[in-house]
Formats: sequence, C-alpha cells, structure tokens
Amino acid sequence: MAVVVPCASLAKCLRLVSPSGFGNASVVSTLYASNKLTAYAIHSPLSFKRLRANFSPAAIHPTKVYAVQNGSSIPPTSRKCIVLDIEGTTTPISFVFEVLFPYARDNVRKHLIATYDSDKTKDDIKLLRAQVEDDLKQGVSGAVPIPPEEAGEDSVIDALVANVEAMIKADRKITSLKQLQGHIWRTGFESKEIQGVVFDDVPEALKRWHASGIKVYIYSSGSREAQRLIFGNTTYGDLRPYLCGFFDTMIGNKRESKSYYEITESVGVDEPSEVLFITDVYPEAVAAKSAGLDVLISLRPGNAPLPEGHGFPTITSFAEV
Repeated sequence: MAVVVPCASLAKCLRLVSPSGFGNASVVSTLYASNKLTAYAIHSPLSFKRLRANFSPAAIHPTKVYAVQNGSSIPPTSRKCIVLDIEGTTTPISFVFEVLFPYARDNVRKHLIATYDSDKTKDDIKLLRAQVEDDLKQGVSGAVPIPPEEAGEDSVIDALVANVEAMIKADRKITSLKQLQGHIWRTGFESKEIQGVVFDDVPEALKRWHASGIKVYIYSSGSREAQRLIFGNTTYGDLRPYLCGFFDTMIGNKRESKSYYEITESVGVDEPSEVLFITDVYPEAVAAKSAGLDVLISLRPGNAPLPEGHGFPTITSFAEV
C-alpha cells in the first residue's frame, strides 16, 4: 500500500504492522512541496497500525493520513488561498444594515456638498449618471433623471440624493453606489463615528491562516476602499496585515462564475480548487463552485435561510476552517 502524509515528522512517527511483527515505515519519495506543506509517500505491504506523537487517530484514512492542526484536518493537496465574503461571513449583517447603510444615507447630501468639486466626487457623479441613465431605460423603480451641470449644483445634488437613497433602500450591488458609499464611510471612519465590526473568531483565524502561509483575500460587493476601511478600523485593531488583497464588483458580479474565474487568475493558483471561498449567499456559492473553487457556506446569526438540500458544507465559525 502507499500512504500519503503531509510532513516528514509524521512519516517518521508512522508505525506499520504485519503478521510477523512491527516494522518502521520509510519515506521513499517526495510528492510535492508548496506553501510550507510537503507531501511524502510511504510504500509498504504492511497495514496501518497507529500514529505516534501528537497526531489524532481520528485523522486516519485508509489511504491518506492527515496531520491535525488547530482541530482541522489538512488535506495532502495544499490550500493556497482563502477568499472571504464580508456581510454575513466576517461581519454581522446587522452592522451593514444598521450602521453602514444608514450612515451613508444620512450623510450623502453633506458629503456631496463638501466635496462637489473634488476629482473623486466628479468621478462618483460620472458613474452615477451612467447608472441612472441605464436605470431609466430599464424602468428601474426610484430612478430619477439627473440634470446637466448647467442646471446648477443644487439641482444636480438633489437628483443624486434621490437616486442614491433609492439605491440604498433596494440594497443594490452596483459599483456606482458602492464607490460613493466607500467615500462617505471614509469620513465616518476617520472621525471615529464608525468602527468596523467582525465576528469574534475572525481575527484569530486570519492570524492563523497568515502564519501557515495561506493567502487571504476579501471579495465583497462593497468597494475595495470600503473593505480596507472596515478591516483597517475594527474593534480588534487593524486586520489588514493578515490580508493579501481586496476584490469588488469591478472584477464582476458575485453571482456570476466568471468573476471567480478572474479571481483565481489574479491570485495565481494552478487550479481553482486551491482556493476556498466562504460566503453566506447560496447563489454566490453556486457561482464559485461552478468555477471550480472549494466552497463553504457561513451560518451566522441573522443570515438568510438556505435552500433545503443545498448540498454545500457549512460552518458556524472560522475556527472550523
């Protein structure tokens, strides 16, 4: 038989037994090495007897032996990246709907007036104009025409506020809204009116994954700026050192498989299955799975119920990963 183990120390501790007695297994080949995880093959006609040292017998598989670290089994194929959703995965939904969205809605007019002539706001307005024009053609509820610049700043801002409020109320996942929200939230984070919230198990998991060489990314419908603000200003401090990057809807809609394909291309893995995506949203899980990613669904307080028989493995804490 050939037994695959993920580290030399475990291979050396492996004891095999035959009818004639005990025998020590020997490591005869190295299968692969990446991200601090090397797999070795042990070839022997003997049958598996036991593991010695600090490894759990519960990890034993007839043909594969998994090392146990922090209570989770590590498969012989190395996981290189983890991509995390925010809302309902790293962060309570209540924080988004009861803190972030109301802050943006209540401060949109103030923000536009204060920054109207800045390059960032001009770009925000350009994106909003394009989105509203498309919404009007599509007959989207709440969309109102934005007058030309010649109509005056007040008239333009009035129309922008009306459209933004309608977009926020409908919880639309569109780049034009998310970019503006990120700029509004920056003011709140910088003034300490807002502080990012994550679940208690998130900081320790991020540190653990980072220490093990796994690259962690965020993929959210919120803008990359908003993502950096949330993780850079949490109640646990700045968590950005444990993150390798941020993806938003500029890379694609979260419910389309091509978005996840683009992410796997961006993070530089050999196979999509080397990326684990964790989300609370079933259609996102389906899209990621169809792109070849490994997927877990996050069960957190306040999350929407999942379809019966959805078929995805679930977790309630990052400590399980």
